[in-house]
Amino acid sequence: MSGGGHGGHGKRRGDHHEEHEEHENHERWLVSYADMMTLLMVLFIVMFAVSQVDMKKFAALKVGLAAGFGAPVAMLHGADQLLDPGGAVAPDSVNLSGDAKGDTRTANENPQVSPEKVTELVNALAKASAAKEAGKLAEAKAELKQALVRAGMANGASFRFDERGLVVTIATDQVLFDSGSAVLRPEGKRILDALTPTLAKLPNKISVDGHTNSIPIHTDRYPSNWELSTDRATGVLRYLARAVSADRMSAAGFADTRPRRKGTDSTALTVNRRVEIVVLASVDNTAGKAVAAAAEATDGTDTTGDPAPDTTGEATASTAADASTDPSGSSASSHGSSE
Repeated sequence: MSGGGHGGHGKRRGDHHEEHEEHENHERWLVSYADMMTLLMVLFIVMFAVSQVDMKKFAALKVGLAAGFGAPVAMLHGADQLLDPGGAVAPDSVNLSGDAKGDTRTANENPQVSPEKVTELVNALAKASAAKEAGKLAEAKAELKQALVRAGMANGASFRFDERGLVVTIATDQVLFDSGSAVLRPEGKRILDALTPTLAKLPNKISVDGHTNSIPIHTDRYPSNWELSTDRATGVLRYLARAVSADRMSAAGFADTRPRRKGTDSTALTVNRRVEIVVLASVDNTAGKAVAAAAEATDGTDTTGDPAPDTTGEATASTAADASTDPSGSSASSHGSSE
């Protein structure tokens, strides 16, 4: 009996330790629902944050730039903002100021859009960029001048700014070349040797321009001033290319089409016969004049008038033509003395 009792007690204990089947949780969907609601909340928070961009200023800038470049102003409905300040869906018609009020007035009719202010903003940005570039060109000018001083040729070149950038002008006859020739003289090589290290480290592109005066040349090698000016420019470029990257440089000949001074007097003939090394400003050409104005303001010089040539310690040429042809077909030229 006792054994049976013990057996019964043992059975009951075994039944007590048996694993019971878990009841199904009918609220598990709440977890997925909560996750989905959390993601939706984050999505709407992000959309709300994006909608807070100041579209008024963006639209005003867009209208001003379009008007400044002469392009018609055209806007797609609903393109300026996804949500209005209240968070509602933007209407089909959006005005130019970026307000979601269904107002479709033009920029000139909308009092909230001021083309003058937009133009002022654009001009201010252009001036800031020009001023920064002008400062770099002014530093380059100072380094080039110091290099010439160290080489003992302080008057070997003159400097000015124009809409292209920094212009380094070197007289040709008796300095860079003999009259009617495109072969570099030793004096010219010394000047270029002094300028080359600074030019080589500048990031700007460089244009080498050849110019002659108005007196024509006619030889077998140079039928006109076009060939002479171009050959001189490429000769200087080839010399600079020993240290300056060739893909940064270009050469051009302008003959007598771009004189520094009008007339045929001795000063004009001397000044116009030149080679110019132009350190091009790293800005869009439309801002070139702003660079020139800012650079001149920084440098404290004036380019409204052509400066008188400085011949102190500098070799100058006579007022004769680059070369002329005598009846026998040989070229003849006259030269001035070095001062």
